[in-house]
Amino acid sequence: MKISLFRESRTGETRVALTPDAVKGLVADGWTVEVQRGAGVLAHFTDEAYSLVGATLVETPSGDVNLRVNPPTLDEVAQLPEGSIHLSFLSPLLNLDIVRALNDRRVTTLSFDLLPRISRAQYMDALSSQATVSGYRSALAAASYFDRFFPLLTTAAGTIRPAKVLVMGVGVAGLQAIATAKRLGAKVRAYDVRSAAKEEAESAGAVFVKLGVTADASGGYARELTDDERAQQQAALLSEVANADIVITTAAVPGRKAPILLTAAMVDAMGEGSLVIDMAADGGGNCELTKSGEVVVRGGVRVVGLSNPPAQMGAHASFMYANNVVKLLALFGTKGEVHPDWSDEVVAGVTVARDGHINHAATAEALGVVRVTVNGEPKEDE
Repeated sequence: MKISLFRESRTGETRVALTPDAVKGLVADGWTVEVQRGAGVLAHFTDEAYSLVGATLVETPSGDVNLRVNPPTLDEVAQLPEGSIHLSFLSPLLNLDIVRALNDRRVTTLSFDLLPRISRAQYMDALSSQATVSGYRSALAAASYFDRFFPLLTTAAGTIRPAKVLVMGVGVAGLQAIATAKRLGAKVRAYDVRSAAKEEAESAGAVFVKLGVTADASGGYARELTDDERAQQQAALLSEVANADIVITTAAVPGRKAPILLTAAMVDAMGEGSLVIDMAADGGGNCELTKSGEVVVRGGVRVVGLSNPPAQMGAHASFMYANNVVKLLALFGTKGEVHPDWSDEVVAGVTVARDGHINHAATAEALGVVRVTVNGEPKEDE
């Protein structure tokens, strides 16, 4: 059977879903792989590199398994073979029109956003791998935009104090932001509503901020705060934010709008020349002033809305993503044949739609249809 690798159509995207090394492994496993011309060029993977490992170069891919980083456009969906498989960061709740179009073509739709957070799925966790890149880039962006030094400097011209960085959200991205800012010489503090984040933040080199508000949920995620808890959180955060030179926000909810952590009032409390780096800008932003891809200035404070930070490191981001893709695909087929075990919790977990039915509960609810399990059983979810 044939795997198709697509050139990304999103503006500014440099990543690609498979590297030449990943294609080499798939070809060795019995798959036919076709690559859209120019798919890997922006990540420094040439067409020749794909051709040398056994891929066929085409202008318009049309495979049994279709791979992307980002969701396809409606026009691109219309070109997919009916009954094929699609895998990407689909974010189904944010792209309902795309999900509907894919389902109308009976495309089996898989999204990395829905991967279960269990131990054996770690090697397939593209959210985490790309968050590692985003966290790293967010700290570098902070150092680049900040017009002062990060580290302590003792010079003949005087002593320069280290920058004070507050990282909000201590997931994979937050931990990488902490570690990178620390390596650059900043004094780093960190906050998260998950109590388990304290030990993780401290291991990365930050001082953990305790505000008395926690929101632990299953699977290592945070639940949504109540209105009272959110008010308490924001009141307690005000002095922390005001004392920081740089605030890096990293809180993202897979497939949903990012939570607001930083209010306009908090930004107003920051000092002249301070900086906000919002890594969650593409999901609406953690700061209510954020505009994705733009720098908003308010009272001498710059709010930087990072758009698609992994695309700033196309080569390594693609390398990590491709490894995740190959590991996940192994659950859907081997030796060139598709034969998924639909009872597998990872296989079922990442499946948005199959055989013309919506399998993901939240997506079914948003589309106003009855959810059907991957095994074909209609189910009214609570």
